[in-house]
Amino acid sequence: MSSSRIRSRTQIAIVGAGPAGLMLSHLLARAGIDSVVIDLRGRREIESTHRAGILEQASVDLLAGTGVSDRVHRDGDRHDGIELAFGGGRHRIDFRRLVGASTRLYPQTDVFVDLADARERDGGDVRFGVGDVSVDDLLSDAPVLRFTDAGGARHEVRADVLVGADGSRGLCRRQVPEAHRAQYSRTYPFAWFGILAEAPPSAPELVYHHSPRGFALISRRTETLQRMYFQCDPGEDVADWSDDRIWDELQSRVGANGHRLVEGPITSRSVLPFRSFVQEPMHHGRLVLAGDAAHTVPPTGAKGLNLALADVRVLAEELERVVAGGDTAPLAAYSERALRRVWKAQHFSYWMTTMLHTLPDATPFDVRRQEGELAAVTGSTAGSAYLAEAYTGWPGER
Repeated sequence: MSSSRIRSRTQIAIVGAGPAGLMLSHLLARAGIDSVVIDLRGRREIESTHRAGILEQASVDLLAGTGVSDRVHRDGDRHDGIELAFGGGRHRIDFRRLVGASTRLYPQTDVFVDLADARERDGGDVRFGVGDVSVDDLLSDAPVLRFTDAGGARHEVRADVLVGADGSRGLCRRQVPEAHRAQYSRTYPFAWFGILAEAPPSAPELVYHHSPRGFALISRRTETLQRMYFQCDPGEDVADWSDDRIWDELQSRVGANGHRLVEGPITSRSVLPFRSFVQEPMHHGRLVLAGDAAHTVPPTGAKGLNLALADVRVLAEELERVVAGGDTAPLAAYSERALRRVWKAQHFSYWMTTMLHTLPDATPFDVRRQEGELAAVTGSTAGSAYLAEAYTGWPGER
């Protein structure tokens, strides 16, 4: 090892400065626990990556209640329900009436900004734009994180625990040997074609459309910028889609259920593939995984960001026990606790996805069966309450 490497010690080293990594660092600081957070991306790069965000009440409470920011209450748009549209009509699922809960439309980009500002305000050690990242000695009492900072200085940080919050393409989950992990996954035969459009809202709440031409989701960002999606082939090329073609496709799908969209200039378009993934356990030695590093879900059930925040809420509690007691048993407890919610969210996301999307080889029977399932959900208080409970976060977790 070169003597030019700067060596230091911290209690918790966190790879990944997205919402999961930053929230964990924030919660640990509140408990008096030191951490170092690194990310390959620059802060401005993360801020400019626009991602939607539907927050469960527990996520809202975590942001506001721990002093990150109250902007989620000021700027977040409270949604007390969603609509399921199928068979020529629209049917509202009333969250407040059914389960006494709601969600907030608050983009993930804003969650990141709030957390990054809070860590800067509180003097957190967060390094953006690093390179040459590696982790080692995971089975020792002092695992190591190595990186080169944005100024070119090389660092070696020893910690009590390493946390991989570096996403589905990060390095941390790959450090767990195959013999010590189980991976469960499903790749779906469709994707979402997503757009941002400069237009007024076309609905006050999210509308999930099942139609003969395939699924569509009508969401929103602000009073003047709207987010919309429609089901497409994973290999679709956005360059093949003009504004007129996109609007024709969307209007055709929602029009089947009596919905008409307000159109406007399209400022962004992308294709979002679908995949479900879980790696168990969510720890190995003194490495633990959180958020997309451990699991991903299809976006249909709006669970991705909420799962990441739920992970680190539990992880912060267990890391306090690690620091206080010096043993790693709480890391296994974290994995068990987090995975219980992960698998509930996987089921819900899979259920919503398969109920609303048209499979490439679907027969007329398959389509009519989906409509029957949607009718059973919307026509039953028990069925609607199940959807509302899962969408807003399960009892005891709000």
